Amino acid sequence: MKNYLLKISDTGNEVLGLQLALAERGFNPGAQDGVFGQATVAALTSFQESEGLLVDGIAGPRTLSLLGLCDNDDLPDVRAQVSVQVVSQMFPETRIDNIKRYLPSVLDALGNHGLGDKVMVLTALATIRAETEAFLPIDECISRYNTSPSSNRPYDLYDYKKSLGNQGPPDGDRFHGRGFIQLTGRDNYSRYGTRLTPSQDLLKSPERANAPECAANILALFLRDKQIKIKQALLQRNFILARKQVNKGSYGLERFTSAYLTGEKLISDGFNN
Repeated sequence: MKNYLLKISDTGNEVLGLQLALAERGFNPGAQDGVFGQATVAALTSFQESEGLLVDGIAGPRTLSLLGLCDNDDLPDVRAQVSVQVVSQMFPETRIDNIKRYLPSVLDALGNHGLGDKVMVLTALATIRAETEAFLPIDECISRYNTSPSSNRPYDLYDYKKSLGNQGPPDGDRFHGRGFIQLTGRDNYSRYGTRLTPSQDLLKSPERANAPECAANILALFLRDKQIKIKQALLQRNFILARKQVNKGSYGLERFTSAYLTGEKLISDGFNN
């Protein structure tokens, strides 16, 4: 199949092939006439939902591959378009030398984990701007959200937080937010440390989460785990829901949204129709 993106109003033999493939799998596309209409959209979205794909009613590489219509399910990789100049427009308050230094590690990590498509590249960069606008892998700032006013111990409000897997002092301080995504909590340090290549014991050496390559790969792994939910939210232009997949709140929402929308205008989606 030549066209790796089929959508409503498309016509031709490729659409007919899509309709036949859906029908063969029990998803009725209506008339098998080579016209991508509402019945085809309904069948396609049902198929996507059943397969755990992004439910967008568009037949891209991953959908077409599962239907046996293309051999390669890779989404177009847009990383070559992501220059220091582009990112500096997404990060208008950030020193350009920080972007020059750390952007390559971030782009490499995204590619290594299959997140080179436009939506996930923009999500990663927008997440960095929301979490650490300086484009640096850094420690979480002490604030009223993590440290009680009368405490002599930083991050004491995290010490017994079960949702983070913390077990009491000094877990709050030891496993406070670090890196590009502000990885937080004993459970996350354990989970993502073992998934790094090579595996790293972040429970023993949590400060490694701030090392540039380590921080970039943690960012990519974390986003990969959430990518369908993130993409579904962004498909609906629900930026707060997309942000909650990482932060569980709206912290940095304005920066996240601004960076994403700016980058969206500067980077093409990589499809040539």
